Amino acid sequence: MALILVGVNHKNCPIEIREKFFIQSTEKELLLSGYQSDARVTAAFVLSTCNRTEIYADTMYPDPLILLQRFFTVKGLSLTAGHEELFYVKHEKEVVAHMFRVVTGLESLILGEQQILGQVKCAVAWAQNHRMLNRTFNILTNFAIETGKKVRRDTLIDAGGSSISWAAVAETQNILGTLEGKSVLVIGIGKMGQLAVQELKNKGASKIYIMNRTHEKAEELAQQVGAEAVNIWKLREILEQVDGCICSTRAPHYLLDKDLMQHVMSARAGKKFAAVDISVPRNIDPHVAAVNGVSLVTVDDLAMTVQDTAAKRKQAVAQVEQIIINKTNEFYKALDKASMYELLNAASASSSSDKAFI
Repeated sequence: MALILVGVNHKNCPIEIREKFFIQSTEKELLLSGYQSDARVTAAFVLSTCNRTEIYADTMYPDPLILLQRFFTVKGLSLTAGHEELFYVKHEKEVVAHMFRVVTGLESLILGEQQILGQVKCAVAWAQNHRMLNRTFNILTNFAIETGKKVRRDTLIDAGGSSISWAAVAETQNILGTLEGKSVLVIGIGKMGQLAVQELKNKGASKIYIMNRTHEKAEELAQQVGAEAVNIWKLREILEQVDGCICSTRAPHYLLDKDLMQHVMSARAGKKFAAVDISVPRNIDPHVAAVNGVSLVTVDDLAMTVQDTAAKRKQAVAQVEQIIINKTNEFYKALDKASMYELLNAASASSSSDKAFI
């Protein structure tokens, strides 16, 4: 067997490329089902966030095309040389170390972000539900999650507030000068949207509107935090009233486009507007930035927002890297032990069978 990883992330691809490779839930289902039916793939899981899309696998041959061909088919894209070159490829021990770096936040846009640990857990759960974790990947993913927890428990890698959601609210505050007396619309209440709502509350926003595809879920969260749930068909009306909007959905299209925002801003009598998009694919048309009075921020812009807390986190990097080295070594020892145990069991079963025959 051969451990292999193919992926793209914020370090090698800007958001306009990353969003094309983002894996929606239905696509993930198709991709894992496809790998399950491929005799060359014995285990796989897919991690797709606003910062990365990565496919981890245990395959018969160390060939990235085994993974990429099916991935591009599911995405409805042509696998050209130009596309293939966008993906980094890692093998064996590099895969283990990279997975540990991802789950600890060392590979995140915002160093040490907390959400990535939960995202990895979800990716592993998807693979488990599709019976795509073999013995090696069961041990590996358990070690990865354990490493993520240990790093956050024993180091300052997540010191201060610096999640994507925290940064989105901080940037909204920077644009508006203050959140006191201001109103903000949050579209999408996944994990990041919920965190943004809570952070807006903490920062003293006077009015928070929540909009979600499932209105009942928006109402439930609104009741918990003292916000107001609004229906999606009231989008233009609410945008004309609020001072800013944070988008965090997985809609495959723009929710705020240039034409809409031009109409909105004409009704606002020159009041400035903060448009913060932490969605991948993007939910706010980049041309919105050309509309007078609108300040547009995308997920790739938010790294600058967390510089104040970055110094403390950077001090913890060496400690985290040492933990990763230790955990990588522990993983291979555990794998060797499991392999030996399996061999002994097989030998014992064979011996019992021979005696029964005699």
